[in-house]
Amino acid sequence: MAQQFFIQGEQRAEKVKQLFTIIARRYDLINDLQSFGLHRYWKRRVIQLAGAQAGKTALDVCCGTGDLALGLARGGVQTVGLDFNEEMLRVAASKAQKAKMGKAIQFVHGDAEAVHFPDNSFDIVTVGYGLRNLTCWETGVREMQRVAKPGGRLVALEFGKPANPVWRGLYFAYLRLFVPLLGRVFCGNAGAYAYILESLKNYPAQEGVAAKMRDFGINDARIINLLGGVMSINYGVKG
Repeated sequence: MAQQFFIQGEQRAEKVKQLFTIIARRYDLINDLQSFGLHRYWKRRVIQLAGAQAGKTALDVCCGTGDLALGLARGGVQTVGLDFNEEMLRVAASKAQKAKMGKAIQFVHGDAEAVHFPDNSFDIVTVGYGLRNLTCWETGVREMQRVAKPGGRLVALEFGKPANPVWRGLYFAYLRLFVPLLGRVFCGNAGAYAYILESLKNYPAQEGVAAKMRDFGINDARIINLLGGVMSINYGVKG
C-alpha cells in the first residue's frame, strides 16, 4: 500500500498531498505516539540551533501542523509557515489562534521547491520532516539557501539512517511493523505511516544532506544525530 505514494514526479507529489490530507487531524497525536513524545524535544533543539530571538524573521517550509513555526514565534521571531497541504495549514492556523499568536505568525500555501519569497528574505529557514517528501530534496535545500539572508541559519530536522547496522535494522523494523499499525488504528490506513520507511529508501539522510549543503557553499554544515542517528538535524549558515 505504501509504495503508491512513491511514484516519481508530479504524480508522486499529488499522492503525498493526499496522504497528508488523510492524516492531518491525527498528525500530532501519532507523532506523540510513534516518537514517545520525543519529537517535541527534537523540535526544541531545532529552535535553539536556529537562534530564535526577538527581531529576527523566519520561514518554516513544509510546516505541517505548525509546531516549529509556533516555537519560533514564541521565541519572538516574526515567522511564516509554508506548506502545500491546505488541511495541514488549517490545523496549524487553528493552533496559532488558540495560542493567541496571530500577529507573530502567518501560514501560507506554497511549494517548498519553488518558494514565492525573494532572495535574502529571512534570518532563519527551517524544515521539519519535509525534505524526504519532496520530489527533489536538493531543490528544497537550494530554495532554503536562496531565501535565507547572508549569515542566516538553515536547520533541517528529519528521519535519519543510523550508522550502526544493528541499530539501523532495529529502527527499520520498528518503522516497518509498529508505525503502520498506528496509522491503521488512528487513521484507518496503514499506508498513511508505512510511507515513512518507503520514503527513506531513496533519501540519503543526514550524511547526504550535509554533503549537498557543502556542495552548495553553505558554511558550517554539520550533523546533530539524535538517538544514535534515528533522527538527525542538519545545520548550516548561508555565506
